[in-house]
This record gives sequence, structure tokens and C-alpha cells, in this order.
Amino acid sequence: MLRASPHAAWSRLSTKVVGSLFGFLAVALSVIGATLYLSWQLEGSGAAINVTGSLRMNTYRLSVTLAGMTDAERRDAARSEGMRQLAVVDGTLEQLRHGDPQRPLFLPPSSVIRGGFGRLADRWQNELRPRAATLLAQQAVAPAEVWAFQQQADTFVRDVSGLVQAIEHDSENRTFWLRGSQLMLLTFAVGGTVSIVYLLFNLIIAPVSELQAGMERMRERDFEVRLQEDRHDEFGQLAQGFNQMADRLQGVYANLEQLIGMKTAALEAQNRELALLYDSAAFLQKPQQAEAMCEGFLQRITEYFGADGGSVRVLDPAKGNLHMLVQQGLPAELVEDERCMKVGDCLCGEAVEKKIAVVHDMRRIDPAMQLQCHREGFSTVSVFHIYAHRQHLGMFNLHFKRVRALSAADEALLQTLGQLLGTAIENLRLGAREREMAISEERNLVAQGLHDSIAQGLNFLNLQVQMLEDSVRHQQYGDVDAIVPQLRAGVQESYEDVRELLLNFRTRLAEESLVHALQSALNKFERQTGIEAVLDADPDGAPFPREQQLQLLFIVQEALSNVRKHASANKVEVVLRDREDFTLAVTDDGAGFDPAELAGKGETHVGVHIMRERAQRIGATLDVRSAPGAGATVSLHLARAQRRAA
Repeated sequence: MLRASPHAAWSRLSTKVVGSLFGFLAVALSVIGATLYLSWQLEGSGAAINVTGSLRMNTYRLSVTLAGMTDAERRDAARSEGMRQLAVVDGTLEQLRHGDPQRPLFLPPSSVIRGGFGRLADRWQNELRPRAATLLAQQAVAPAEVWAFQQQADTFVRDVSGLVQAIEHDSENRTFWLRGSQLMLLTFAVGGTVSIVYLLFNLIIAPVSELQAGMERMRERDFEVRLQEDRHDEFGQLAQGFNQMADRLQGVYANLEQLIGMKTAALEAQNRELALLYDSAAFLQKPQQAEAMCEGFLQRITEYFGADGGSVRVLDPAKGNLHMLVQQGLPAELVEDERCMKVGDCLCGEAVEKKIAVVHDMRRIDPAMQLQCHREGFSTVSVFHIYAHRQHLGMFNLHFKRVRALSAADEALLQTLGQLLGTAIENLRLGAREREMAISEERNLVAQGLHDSIAQGLNFLNLQVQMLEDSVRHQQYGDVDAIVPQLRAGVQESYEDVRELLLNFRTRLAEESLVHALQSALNKFERQTGIEAVLDADPDGAPFPREQQLQLLFIVQEALSNVRKHASANKVEVVLRDREDFTLAVTDDGAGFDPAELAGKGETHVGVHIMRERAQRIGATLDVRSAPGAGATVSLHLARAQRRAA
């Protein structure tokens, strides 16, 4: 643990200020204490003068009292008063000897005063008091004895006066020192105030003013200003920090234009990268062929990086070939030689095999290898891969005739562009597969529809033709008359089936709601069959995607076709409820059928099977309910969780 040196501690500003204030306080308290002490001593000396002066009065009273002892009538009263005066003088001397700090009362500690008091006390104890006590004890006192006592009392009073004068002289001296200490206190107050102001000015105000002046010059962009660092306190540290800040600001300001240029160039480069990414992403999302898409992609990156040529190759994983899909700026001989290359061949094929992005400096390639791109004058060739969902789809090249070093940011940008192109190519392939599956499924439904209608009708006509041929061979012309109307009816029914199938296959959902499409289908059904068709719909839900709407319309058309062929109905009602879940029901009042018989047919009843497949496509369930003579109901239920947003 580091500890500050004593010199560093004493050089701190807080130490200086606090130390100066405490020093000033200590001196002030000392002077004030001395003044108070002198005042206290003067007060005690004044009380001592008064008490000492009372000795004279008490001595004179004692003399007068002893003079009264000469009169027999006043002798007893004088004796009593004399004893009291002796006690008063004894108490006064005792009080002067010990003093009274609470009053205060004490003799000054002067040798002259102490010596005078000692002689005075001795004279009283050895001369006056014994003589006075003797006189008070006598029955009769002679005037001569009283006069002798008064002579001794006068001497004692003179000694008391001398002691009082000595105390007064000492008080005068102490008063002089008291005035001197008061003047000293006043002088110290003025000098201390000036000293504190000077100290604070030097320690705080002057450095703050210097720092403020430096900041003002700094505000005026005078970065050459510096502060003196000759102090060792906090302001010295501030001055050092200020100078360091000034050095840094001066350096920054001197290089400001260069920094701004660098930042501007960096921002422009980032903006160009973002513009390339945005333009490429928008272009790759357009519906177009793979060749056109790759050609536009290659044109954008060659212009951005200033490449002299480039190519896009797709990978055939089954055969391990790299096919050149598009190229730009490459010589015809190079294009012909590398139109199809094996994975692992040449530098590009090796990069594909290792699945790494490579930038080749052709100057460092061994000339003995005789690479075609090297012979064509290219100095730098880069290889970057096309990925989609971690699947390697191909690669693209950039060819430079001059030496070109790609930075880490450039390589990251090209890798990102390769992923964008890979995603676009994969989307094209997925779209083609989806269309292929849709065509296959639709062909399956067409085949089922033909089997359900045309095939059965043609089978019936084939049987009727065989019967007609047999009747003609046996010349049973009566049977011929019966068979010909059936043939005509069969042909007419097959013709109507063909028309209905063609109509269903050509059905397209117009830019309208599902309700309008269903109403149009019911109106056409009513015109063609003469069967009353009613639509009851209350659509409150969100709109369906067009694929789901088309499947729902096909299901209703198939149900109406079954009504026309088999139900012999007078009325058909379509009920649509679009609330939490979607329900659709087609009900007729025809002959109906036995559900067990329908279940026994299984998938041979192609119409119901087609409706179930279309319902499964949109995640719905289909139910067929009927009874002989009670009509039939085809109901569809689509849960809210299975419903896709439009």
C-alpha cells in the first residue's frame, strides 16, 4: 500500500489552509486567555485592596473600644465589642492569607507584597493582638496603657497603608499589561485578518484566477496557453492536468482536418457498403431467372470493387462439377476452358473443395504451373463462396489485372454478398419445387375429377354401345329404341360434366371477398340447374389468403356438383360463419344417402375424397352427414390456430 510522504502531506492545500486557521485560532485564544487572566488578577487585587483597607478601620475601632474600657459604666460593652473586633481582624488577615478564587480575592504574587503582608501579620499576632487581649481581660484599664496601644495601632495602620499602596502599585502594573494585551489582541486581529486574506489569495484566489484566465484563452482557441506547475498542492495537480489537456487539444486541433477526412472517408466507405448491400438485396428479391439475377449481381460487385472481370459458378454436387453460369470481362478462351471444371481442379476448384475464401496473388504463383488466368494477364484472382442455410451452392470470382489487396472488411462484405446470392438462388429453387408440387397435386385432383365424372360416364356409354351392338346383331330393334335415348342422355351428361370440369378448372378468384365469390357460384348453379340456392353469411373475421379462399370455393363447387348429380334436390343452402373459428356448411333437401354405404366405398367416391384433400391443404376438417330421404350436409371447420393471415 502506497503512503504519501510527510512533505507531500504538508504541501496539500487543505493542510495549509487548515493549519493556518488553527494557528491563528491558537494565538488568538492565547492572547484572549492572557487578557482574561490579567482581568481576573486585577479583580482579585481590587478586592484585596478593599479588604486590606478595612484593617485600618477595624484597627481604629479597636482603639476606640479600648478607650472605652477606662469608663466603668461602659466597660462590659467595650469588652464585648473589643473581642468582636479582634475576631474581625483575625478573619480579615486569614482571608488575605488564603484568598478566595470565587470572589475573586487574593494578594498579588509579588515578593514585596507577600513580605509586607507577612510583617503585618506578624506585628498583629505578636504585638497588637496580645496587648489588646490583655487590656480587654483587665477589670480596669489605665489611660496610659490605652495611649501606648494607640501608638502601636498607628504603626500597624501605617504598615497597612504601605501594603495597600504596594497592592495598588501592582494593580497599576497589571492594568498596564492588560491594556498592552488588549492592544496586542487588536493588532493580532488586524494582522491576522490581513494574513488570512493574503494567504487565501495566494493559495486559492490567485491559482483560480490563473486557471480561469487559461480557460478563457482556451475558449478563444489559444491552445498554446500553459499554467505554471511550481506548486505542489491540488492547484499544482490541476495545472498539470490543464497543461496535459491543452497538449492533447492542441494535437487534436492540429490533426482535426486529417481526422475529419479519415472519418469522412470511413463513413463514405460504410455508406457505399450499405448502398451495395441494399441495392443487391433489393435486386435479388425481384422475380427473375437465375442467369439474369447472377448477371446483375456480378455487374454490381465488379463496379464496386473495380474488377476487370468476374464469373459466377454453380455447384453440381452429384457430379462434382462447377458450371459457369455468367461471366463478365473474361477472355473467350478462358471462358471456354473453364466453362465446366471439376471440384479440386485449378486454384478455384481447390478453394471450393476446401470451402475457404481465397485471394490469390498471381505474381507468387509458380510460373511453371501455367495457369490460364495468369497467362491472360490477371494479377489478382479472388474466390468467394455462395452459401444458403450452411449449404454450399457455388462460388464467384473477381479478376484484377493490377495487384489488389482486399481488406478484412472487403472480404466480410463479399462473404455477406455471397450469402445473399445463395439465399436468392435457393429461393428460386424452392419456388420451382413448390410450383412443381402444386402442379402435381392439381394434376392429381384433375385426374380424380375426370375419374369421378367423365370416366364413369364413358364406362356407362361403353356398356350401352355394347348392348346396342348386340341388339343390332340379333335384329332386336325394340331394344335399340330403348338404348338410343339412354346413349343420348349419357352423352349429354358427359358433355355437362366436361363443361363443369372445364368451368371449375378455369375458376379464378377475382379481387373480391370470399362471400362475393360464393354468391357468384351459387347464382350460376341456380341458373344452370333451376335448383334454389341460398347463401347465409356473416363474415366478421380477418380476410383469408387467396390460396385458402380458392380451396374453399372449390370445395363448395364440388359439393354443388354432387347435389346436381345425385341429390334431386329442390333447395341448397350455404351457411358461412366467420367468428372465433371458421365454419362452412352446404345443405340440400334431396334424397340423401346411407353414410355407412359411403364409408364402405372409401376413396372410390372421388368427389368426397377430393373435398377432404382440399380441406387438409388448408388445415381444416370435413364432415359429411346424411340419411336416406333427409338430404345431406357437407360441413367444414377451420380452427383459429390453423388460419393463416392474408
